[in-house]
Amino acid sequence: MKITNIISLSLICFAFGNLSAQNPWPKTTETAKPWTRWWWMGNAVDEKGLDKQLTTLNKAGFGGIEIVPIYGAKGFENQYINYLSPEWMKMLQFTTNKAKSLNMGVDMAVGTGWPIGGPQVSEEDAATKMIVQTYTISSGEKFSEKIVLNDEKLKNLKTIKLDIATAYNEKNEAVVLTDKITNEGSLNWKPDSGKWAIYAVFTGKTLQKVKRAAPGGEGYTLDHFSPVATVNYLKTFDKAFGNSNYGVRSFFNDSYEVYNADWTPDFKNEFKKRRGYDLSPYIKYLINNDENEITTRVKSDYRQTLSELILHNFADNFTNWAHSKNSKNTNQAHGSPGNLLDLYAAVDIPESETFGSSIFEIPGLRRDSADIQKSDMPDFNMLKFASSAANVTGKKLTSNETFTWLTEHFKTSWSQAKPEVEQVFLSGINHVFYHGTTYTPADVPFPGWLFYASVNFVPENSLWPHLKGLNSYIERTQSVLQSGKSDNELLMYWPIYDQWATPKGKDIAFKVHNVEKWLQPTPFYDDLKKLGKMGYSLDMISDKIISESKSENQKIQTGKEGSSYQVLIIPELTYLPETTLGDILKLAQNGALIIFQNEPKDVPGNFEVEKRRNQLKSLWNQILFQNQGENVKIASFGKGKIVLSSDVEKGLEYLKIQREKLTDTGLKFIRRQFDGGKYYYIVNHTSKEINQFVPINYTGKQTTIMNPENGDFGVAEMQNNSVRIQLKSGESLILKNSEAVESSISKWKYTEKADAPIILDQAWQLSFKEGGPELPKSRNLKKLEPWTNFSDDPATQSFSGTGIYTTTLNIKKNADDYLLKFDKLYESAKVIVNGQDAGIVWSIPFEINIGKYLKKGKNTIQIEVCNLMANRIRYMDQKKMVWRNYNEINFVNIDYKAFDASNWKVQPSGLDGEIQIIPLYWTK
Repeated sequence: MKITNIISLSLICFAFGNLSAQNPWPKTTETAKPWTRWWWMGNAVDEKGLDKQLTTLNKAGFGGIEIVPIYGAKGFENQYINYLSPEWMKMLQFTTNKAKSLNMGVDMAVGTGWPIGGPQVSEEDAATKMIVQTYTISSGEKFSEKIVLNDEKLKNLKTIKLDIATAYNEKNEAVVLTDKITNEGSLNWKPDSGKWAIYAVFTGKTLQKVKRAAPGGEGYTLDHFSPVATVNYLKTFDKAFGNSNYGVRSFFNDSYEVYNADWTPDFKNEFKKRRGYDLSPYIKYLINNDENEITTRVKSDYRQTLSELILHNFADNFTNWAHSKNSKNTNQAHGSPGNLLDLYAAVDIPESETFGSSIFEIPGLRRDSADIQKSDMPDFNMLKFASSAANVTGKKLTSNETFTWLTEHFKTSWSQAKPEVEQVFLSGINHVFYHGTTYTPADVPFPGWLFYASVNFVPENSLWPHLKGLNSYIERTQSVLQSGKSDNELLMYWPIYDQWATPKGKDIAFKVHNVEKWLQPTPFYDDLKKLGKMGYSLDMISDKIISESKSENQKIQTGKEGSSYQVLIIPELTYLPETTLGDILKLAQNGALIIFQNEPKDVPGNFEVEKRRNQLKSLWNQILFQNQGENVKIASFGKGKIVLSSDVEKGLEYLKIQREKLTDTGLKFIRRQFDGGKYYYIVNHTSKEINQFVPINYTGKQTTIMNPENGDFGVAEMQNNSVRIQLKSGESLILKNSEAVESSISKWKYTEKADAPIILDQAWQLSFKEGGPELPKSRNLKKLEPWTNFSDDPATQSFSGTGIYTTTLNIKKNADDYLLKFDKLYESAKVIVNGQDAGIVWSIPFEINIGKYLKKGKNTIQIEVCNLMANRIRYMDQKKMVWRNYNEINFVNIDYKAFDASNWKVQPSGLDGEIQIIPLYWTK
């Protein structure tokens, strides 16, 4: 199939449409292009540097930037600018003005480094934790201790106060003593009998400060559970911004990485208001890890309260504030102890993140175990929390912090990035942010300023000349994935109360980095994996969003702008609120289809348990099930149906919900619906080539194949409800299935056969341009070899940049097309045939169609190869050249140890093995 033709005709077609045919690609916008996180180190920016780097980013195909100030480089302190100072706001205004002139967007973080906080966060508004001290007292004994905080780090803080004091005897009888303790800590109470344990809960502070803070951003981390703290924090931005948003599209909040924050000064009152009872008599059960019913119920209520506080006091206030500035907001909810679905849904752009490297079966895809995170591998079901929240609430964009720590520094190729970002797209994300780009002043030598956890999407990267290949691929793909609405047929309830009922610990943080603890061991996760592999598409839903949903036209409508769904699945669970069951039955009453994997066993929480249990049982007994064979029960309920089966697949089959059988081939997909049709984005991450008719559930009257790598398109060959697909391992395509017929679109060019390849085993010339530390000598080659093979020239071992391989050949041009196929390419190449730019080869399979550029007789082929930065960095470390000299963390390797490349092996660079030109013939 046609692979890459990005620089020349395809860009014209993509922007302006094929001159002879209706262009099926959606109109591109700045959001369709990839954006990048832009670190301002020390805020040491100036107008000249900002102008230059924005222009460079724009030319490389970026649609926008996200400003995140961080720590600075040593030796540049006199150029630092304080965050939100008038000078900083001037630089922001220049940035947004320049970006607007380039049709780029600008987002910015509401803080420096992470998590949010800064000098405006007072001790009172700082992240808060409970501190528990225990005492013993017996009848007849004098209690002479003072019940005061003993923590030396905190005891002098003005905000420390005793919140709760409760005594328990051997029978676990409780006496609340809070009002019997003086300000000095004296206890005015004596037990009548027995031995008692006193639990004293103090409001303490974590003392956590902003990590990687920039000048003017240093200070305490915010108390996300306090509405006063959030409002006070944002007042600093009100002062800096006034009535303007300074051209900022969206204000961004990074992932919740607030450690040990499990309390807030008004928690006790909020708990009683929200849960209906006083926490004070139960404080012992909150502190211990005993596996008993009261502990699980109290902890569930405690965790639910934390969730509601961060939702209403932080997320909602943050959104309202952004809207007051006529801007949007972006939030990474993961890492927090809240219900992720509700937190993501509360903002304009939910954002997830990927961290580490995935395993793919794609032959030739490099994954060196020495260069990847040992403990972190992205779990793309985790990303569905963010995309689900967007889909069910009708938000157009779901963003993702992409490529964080993909590999060791300076060893990431664009071919490695492609399948990773494809997994992101397949999870429902449609607005990727690279992680990322560091601002560098114009006079700073190679490699410029660099961030310690980045893939380094910087102009100094020796692969930069070919980044347009990756960026154009993402732009075309996202133009489709941002069109219309998601088209997932299933909703699955997230049983968060089963998570909250665990007796261990206090707060539970739902992190990207610990899914093996809270997500992967659950039946919910098993369903996600099984149904996805079978070809079903689904979104997740929370109790809150279920309560806001309606059943219309036999579909579940989750919001005015949200998607509609065919079935709601309640996975195997223990706890289900009676209110949620009531909401589910209302949906069924009005026509919805529901599948339960089991009967809910209990209600969560510790308030009026028996009353609510009876309500749950009463509601469940309204469902009059009848056996429908092994492991399937069915009940008509109002206008809808309810299925009870531990086997979700059987339940879906009974309800006649179609799966996409294309996944039986190993292909992965995601669908979007638009007025008059549907898109399928299809990816081949298997180890084999797919060349067959593949069934799809929706074909319309015309199916057009669209190649996101080069913009080609054509009408597909159909057979019944199947489309003919030719996809090599590592490739992807888009199907546009439309009810409208566009007769001007030509047929898709399928490769019917290939003649014996022409092996380019003749002599080549090798020369060099762009890069350093110095250009190697030009040379004539008897055969293709990487330039790093020529150790007689030391420059070849240290060079990072562009090497040019040139040869000539005679060809008898009689095939329909010719495919140039690389055996080994380190790492990407621009192909020039007879002086014409044929495109960039940057992803697996390393091949490109060049037939339109060849002629009969003599042809000249020039291949400009870019290699990794690694060899040059190795050289610099061997020579002990100073290139990393930053405040704070300075620069670390993938294991967070001091970075040193001096012992690295030389990375192969250039071309190796055979290059073939394969004559192709299309189906007539």
